[in-house]
Amino acid sequence: MAKVQKIKGFADLFPDEAAKYTFMESCAREVFSRYGFGELRTPILEKTELFQKSIGEDTDVVGKEMFTFPDRKDRSLTMRPEATAGVVRAFIESKIHQPGNVSKFFTFGPMFRYERPQKGRQRQFHQIDAEIFGADEPQADAELILMLTSFLNRIGLKNLTVEINSLGCHECRPAYKQALVDYYHSKDKANFCEDCRRRMETNPLRVLDCKVPTCKELVQDAPVITDHLCPDCEAHFADVRAVLDGAKVAYTLNPRMVRGLDYYVRTCFEVTSNDIGSQTAVAGGGRYDGLVRNLGGPDCPGTGFACGMERLALLLDDIAPEAPDFYLAVVDQEASNEAMLFAQALRKKGLSGEVSFAGGSMKSRMRAANKSGAKTCLIMGGSELADETITVKDMAGNREQETLDRKLYLASL
Repeated sequence: MAKVQKIKGFADLFPDEAAKYTFMESCAREVFSRYGFGELRTPILEKTELFQKSIGEDTDVVGKEMFTFPDRKDRSLTMRPEATAGVVRAFIESKIHQPGNVSKFFTFGPMFRYERPQKGRQRQFHQIDAEIFGADEPQADAELILMLTSFLNRIGLKNLTVEINSLGCHECRPAYKQALVDYYHSKDKANFCEDCRRRMETNPLRVLDCKVPTCKELVQDAPVITDHLCPDCEAHFADVRAVLDGAKVAYTLNPRMVRGLDYYVRTCFEVTSNDIGSQTAVAGGGRYDGLVRNLGGPDCPGTGFACGMERLALLLDDIAPEAPDFYLAVVDQEASNEAMLFAQALRKKGLSGEVSFAGGSMKSRMRAANKSGAKTCLIMGGSELADETITVKDMAGNREQETLDRKLYLASL
């Protein structure tokens, strides 16, 4: 019979690798709670229109990469390609927003994009996401960057680069878009890739984000957004930088940075690493003040970020599992049931460990105990079963062993 194999671009995470994800999630909960964020869990499956309205129909994500299909009532559904849209939908639907109130949420879980699998990015990938609603102040943007860098430091990452930019607002960005269009028209359109030839009319900022080498070269001398910011956006961006400077967070100004999703305005940022090949960005985010309103909610500002967990995992050292407290070696099959009950009594005392199931010699049992890394090897055979005792062997120190009454041993723990 033919084997059923996993789908291309989807990965199985066995304990050694899964430990990194558990570690990141634990650190996120620890760090984010210090900043007043609460955990939110949203569905993997959403209505397709949510992402069309939020991410933008002209983006690669919506146009090429989403896992979209009709349900049994022919409604179009999509497996979430990113977290922010679902969090915004939940925020609107819950009706928890009140003018003057600030809401902070974080979430993590799997996302799905149909793109070429590569190092640090699968078709099912995982993100850690944080969002702030109700704060239009630049200090909210700065706090997110501070929290992000604190989280990355907490998981042990040091050699990272923070890049920031301002994308302007709905007041100043139209003039910048026109300046970009005029610049593109001054070049030979045939030299741009097919996507950029389309985007230069519909979404000119996205041309700056193209990874095709000829397009990257063509936009080297394009106008920069920071030369077209209105006074309010200039002041907003200056305050973000002032907070980061005061906190001694090193950053680089990148006036050509644009985020891949349409909803960003004003502050945007990325954290990059040169240690994972071509996919250098490990986290990114920014402000999206009009998104809540565009999705049918109140006129409520928002800002947030997301971390790619697969890319972060590539930068983490292997996490050694915690040594179990005991390994219970069953020498005689007749003692198996009693050994299982004794192990359960140990676990109720808060100890961790396992019982040998497979048959074999005493030598093979001790090899298994050594391999487990347990601090103590407990041995139970026919004599221990009859005498209601347990043989205890120290695996961490002098490796001496003694036979003790089982009830007294339990009581001593």
